[in-house]
Amino acid sequence: MTKFKRLSCLAIVAIIGIALSTPVFASAERGTKEEAKALVEKAAAFYKANGKEKAIEEFNKPEGQFVDRDLYLFAMDLNGIRLAHAKNQKLVGKSILEIKDVDDKPYGQEIMKLAKTKGSGWVDYKFTDPLTKKIAEKTSYGLLVDDIVIAAGAYKQ
Repeated sequence: MTKFKRLSCLAIVAIIGIALSTPVFASAERGTKEEAKALVEKAAAFYKANGKEKAIEEFNKPEGQFVDRDLYLFAMDLNGIRLAHAKNQKLVGKSILEIKDVDDKPYGQEIMKLAKTKGSGWVDYKFTDPLTKKIAEKTSYGLLVDDIVIAAGAYKQ
């Protein structure tokens, strides 16, 4: 291989490496706000078609149909007790009402209040990003379905 061909190959490899690390390509590993809302709506339809017990079981599966990249479901009863959390089973049975973000924002209370008063909506807060392990801005969509609130969040990019 000539020196020119070798340099050309190295340049192409470098360009591909840079391109793959840009936000356009990196964002493929992240779910969007719209996809988070669609995941919640899909979960609501599953709940209505299969009942509460089967839905909660499915919502809790870490590798189930309601987990997509960094998007996952969490669900609470009307008292704010978590019924499901696809990524952290230790949170099931615990209240979302006492949790606050790093800025002392009671986002758990806000998710519950919004769902109970308006039926659905978005709440912005800060949370540890599972990909970077750093605090990042996140927005979660909550939807009231019968006597539970189903939610999912996306990290802002």
